Amino acid sequence: MSKAGLIELAARPRRFKPYPAYKDTGVEWLRKIPAHWEVKRLKYLSRIIMGQSPPSDIVNTFGEGLPFLQGNADFGTEHPTARTFCPYPPKVAVPGDILISVRAPVGAINRADRAYGIGRGLCAIRPIIRQLERRYCSYLLQIARSQLDSIATGSTYDAVSADDVSCFLMLMPLIEEQQIIVSALDRETAKTDALVEKKERLIELLQEKRTALITQAVTKGLDPNVPMKDSGVEWLGKIPAHWERSRIKFLARIASGYAPPDGFDPTSGEYPIYGSNGLIGYCDRFFVTEITIAVGRVGASGSVNFVPPKSWVTDNALLLRQPRPHINLMWLYNLLRTMNLGEQASKNAQPIITGTFLGNQLLGLPPEQEQRIIASFLDRETAKIDALVAKIHEAIDRLKEYRSALISAVVTGKVDVRELA
Repeated sequence: MSKAGLIELAARPRRFKPYPAYKDTGVEWLRKIPAHWEVKRLKYLSRIIMGQSPPSDIVNTFGEGLPFLQGNADFGTEHPTARTFCPYPPKVAVPGDILISVRAPVGAINRADRAYGIGRGLCAIRPIIRQLERRYCSYLLQIARSQLDSIATGSTYDAVSADDVSCFLMLMPLIEEQQIIVSALDRETAKTDALVEKKERLIELLQEKRTALITQAVTKGLDPNVPMKDSGVEWLGKIPAHWERSRIKFLARIASGYAPPDGFDPTSGEYPIYGSNGLIGYCDRFFVTEITIAVGRVGASGSVNFVPPKSWVTDNALLLRQPRPHINLMWLYNLLRTMNLGEQASKNAQPIITGTFLGNQLLGLPPEQEQRIIASFLDRETAKIDALVAKIHEAIDRLKEYRSALISAVVTGKVDVRELA
């Protein structure tokens, strides 16, 4: 649904009525606003503090001085989390200031919950309390981000200046009405946020169910009544009595990947290239010619990925190639993902997954036909869970879009929430 459609949807419920009269602003993106509202530039309504970088030798990571924010990378959901500190920051944001990113991505917003030093990637907006309610300002800046985006486009890198921020157009009802708007939006967005939180928790539960389903199938089989025996492996526990014990080195040939090809550019090329934690880009050469499995080795990653034909795997990963005729590759892939290889390797003096370490890992080995049945079962059942998770993600996206559209409809005056006070 288009942005205009979402805003129309947000304005549709009966309790959200339009204002009785509107006037034309002459501003393209604003068009009409309630007749009693004004349009003012942000510099007349707040103090704007552009960030400034201190000398690099006084910035530290051991907690000396004020928490220092470099830019958008330090932002959280609502409040920032500083990674560095500075005893004498040139520019400081105080509690309650609105923090806005002025370098790509331009327009991201957080709120200062304490004093922070701020670098060149940020500016702090400190509203004049009698004219501009802080939360109203924050809501309005969220939906007017397109103003800053359009200004930033076309630069060497996306950024906006102090003048750009100062000239930001603000829609201004009286302070009492701003407070009513904030109260209504806080209440309505809280409802949406609660729904999103519930759906995100449901996704977590489904992912836990998916993991448990895979672990049960590849380590215990599909028959809950089958006789069991002790595997002799701590992480594995008991396995079906008719399964064998085996080491990975007897199931497939273990080989290292190769350093990236000369001139490797992850943004171009036809063939996927995999590193320690999976896909890292594309290149113009390949050496893997068959479907296989890659296991991250550097830093005890333990990440397990299917690798398609015509691809490249770097030397930060190990390859399981040429599986024995009695080994089902999909079954082995699912089993490897349950083994927590990275966690096991991290217990060693050298936290790296070597070919020897991987090859010596013990596992329970079902007969070939049972491997195929387990793999087919997991393919079918995990697909159902994945489809459900995808639908929930779509619902979350719609809720977030509706939330944004509702804020836009209210702070641009398309709907009147004064009766909800």
